[in-house]
Amino acid sequence: MTTTATDLATSVWPGLTPRLLRTGHGPEDLTDYTRSGGYQDVDDPERLLGEIAAAGLLGRGGAAFPLAIKLQTVRAAHLAGRQTIVVANGEEGEPASVKDRWLLRNRPHLVLDGLRLAAWIVGAQQAYVYVSDPHAAAAVEAALAVADTTPAISVVTVAPAYIAGEESAAVRAINGGPAKPTDKPPRVFDEGVAGCPTLVSNVETLAHLPYIRRHGADAFRSQGTEASPGTFLATLTGAGKPPVLYELPYGAPIADLLTLHRVSPAAVSGLLMGGYFAGLLGPDAVGAGLDHETLRALGSGLGCGAVAVLTSDCPVAVAASVLDYFDRENAGQCGSCFNGTAAMAAVTGALRNGAATAEDLERLQRWSVVLRGRGACATLDGAANIAASLLTHFPDLVRAHVDGSCQSCRTFEAQRPFEVEPIEAVEACR
Repeated sequence: MTTTATDLATSVWPGLTPRLLRTGHGPEDLTDYTRSGGYQDVDDPERLLGEIAAAGLLGRGGAAFPLAIKLQTVRAAHLAGRQTIVVANGEEGEPASVKDRWLLRNRPHLVLDGLRLAAWIVGAQQAYVYVSDPHAAAAVEAALAVADTTPAISVVTVAPAYIAGEESAAVRAINGGPAKPTDKPPRVFDEGVAGCPTLVSNVETLAHLPYIRRHGADAFRSQGTEASPGTFLATLTGAGKPPVLYELPYGAPIADLLTLHRVSPAAVSGLLMGGYFAGLLGPDAVGAGLDHETLRALGSGLGCGAVAVLTSDCPVAVAASVLDYFDRENAGQCGSCFNGTAAMAAVTGALRNGAATAEDLERLQRWSVVLRGRGACATLDGAANIAASLLTHFPDLVRAHVDGSCQSCRTFEAQRPFEVEPIEAVEACR
């Protein structure tokens, strides 16, 4: 499975006035964007920063970290006399997500406007848009050619990879190195591009800033929940249907989203959450809301907003495909990740094929705990999440695989759901 932005269907939650999605085809032009209130003059950076903090804007890239804290940290470096830099991170290596590419292709001015506002707050004179999709890069370059933006903005394009979107990998690539994560410290907000304090923020996160600039924190909080305010973009895949990009308020019930997607909640056998990172949930999770606090309480997460729906797919086979992907896509820099993803992929592959033993499952359980937090980035955590959630939410199915009694996987060669082609073999967003 590789989700693309080409001809992607979009949909807005019933009754919601969209903040990010738009009707029409092709990129939004400068005239349309400015007519809708874009590129407004700015005056007081402290006031806007206060509105962002009051709005409670969380990062949309996966970690849900408050943007205001990032802005405050880099702004403090600017006020202390240091040169600062801002990066709009649109390298969407997550195979189940397409929101960032959609925004860059269709609303490049919205992203650039948000980047401009963030740069203004932190005093940056240089900014970058970091992408791997050549179509997104072309749309941003075309927008830059007609927009009068300050600071100076450059587009940096790298080869697509799961780990290329990690913030230190983005900084390393912009600095001329490989798009692979680096050890911490230093963190990029202290020493990033060209050694300067750098704000790296997901493009969807930045795309919310013009709305806050125009309407304020209270209007932003009119949708969503107290702890997860605002709207977000959700990529919904699976269930034998084409992917759809939805704009939703945080807290929207999963069951209602499935109904909107024309999938019966009763037909769901599981969910793959947060793209490939946050793990699996059982069918009872359809009663939950799509917000960070609710999913965190279930031991999962919303991550980048990608949700894959399992109906006829065997969760064991799904876990095997995802772990095989993590094994292939790790950076190859850290022994714990290189060896750990390979080991967990081997066990889940054997489990899918009816060849795993009880001792294999004991090892998988142990690895899903002890390997967390190791390495330069969170790739190993994502792999551990898949393994742990499979064992937690589908114990009967796991035992059936050990016994060789899973009916859907008896012909296991045909049961490879959510398998991802090697990224180098996929034309970006074809």
